[in-house]
Amino acid sequence: MAEKDLAPELTLERVNVAPAQTWNRLRTNDITLTVPARGRAGDVYFSLPRLFEGVECGMGREVTDWVESQAKDARYVEVPRGEKREEPIVVAVGSGDVADTGVLVRAGAEATIVVAAGAGEKDGDAGTSASLVRVIAEAGARVHLHEYVSVGAGQQHLESVGISAAHDARVDVHQYLLGGGTVALGFACDLAGERARVDLGCRYHAAGTEVLDVNEVVRQRGRNTRSELAYNGVLEDAAHKSLRTTIDLVHGAKGAQGNESETVLVLGDDVVNKTLPTILCDEDDVAGNHGATIGSVSPEQLAYLADRGLSREDAEQLFVRALYEDALMHAPCDEARAVVEAGAGTLLDEEA
Repeated sequence: MAEKDLAPELTLERVNVAPAQTWNRLRTNDITLTVPARGRAGDVYFSLPRLFEGVECGMGREVTDWVESQAKDARYVEVPRGEKREEPIVVAVGSGDVADTGVLVRAGAEATIVVAAGAGEKDGDAGTSASLVRVIAEAGARVHLHEYVSVGAGQQHLESVGISAAHDARVDVHQYLLGGGTVALGFACDLAGERARVDLGCRYHAAGTEVLDVNEVVRQRGRNTRSELAYNGVLEDAAHKSLRTTIDLVHGAKGAQGNESETVLVLGDDVVNKTLPTILCDEDDVAGNHGATIGSVSPEQLAYLADRGLSREDAEQLFVRALYEDALMHAPCDEARAVVEAGAGTLLDEEA
């Protein structure tokens, strides 16, 4: 390849860092990524309003700065006070695309945001894609965030989200991470106001030698805030997965409650699974719980299915298929459905 075809690269060190570190020898604290660094000399760039600068994002400041430097433009959407926006705000990201999006949901308004990150036009396409989404939910606002990621085996995708929720705001998050060479996702939610709440459900699948790295942080600052985080995934072959989840019960958040749980199904002898659930507490009169379960299909389940003509491989694929069917069933727009169908391959039949 000619030298002029080689894009300059940048190394992002200590990305997706959890607020509380563990022993470095476990190599669970962060991930290092190499990304393109294209020059934008002469470009006219529209930046987001300055109020988004104070929104903490899950992958960290270094990724935020990189996305802002690489995105061709920034997209700003404001949902007026008291309005229920029927049409979803869709962020579609293909191979090599970098998107910077800010959404302001005014008091009492409601909005749906969909991030759909798909593979390139060809299966062998390689490249780095990224999406940065920052959301400010004012008092009493409702935000529905859907994240669908399924990129090619030679692709790398970075997804960073930051949400600030005022009093009585409600945020529900649906994440479907359905594979890719390297997928790194960071999510941060600041429950700043009283009675603010976030409900997050994440389902993931990684196979082959795919790498999945997830860092999710909920800071509960307001009184009587609530967070519910649930994770359910399937790991096959020699996939590597790291999940860092932190519920931070900040001083002053009396009456706050946070719960986190994960269930992992392992279908390969060479799978590497790392889970770091953390509860940070600087206040009394709060409640925080976390737990993780890892296992494989039980012999009793395999025997039951074998009696009905299913091999071990067929039985295991039932669990993978169920994940993709759930993703397809809950896809809120055509872009999200396209990501699921492309990632599922032959798993889904015409009926599904």
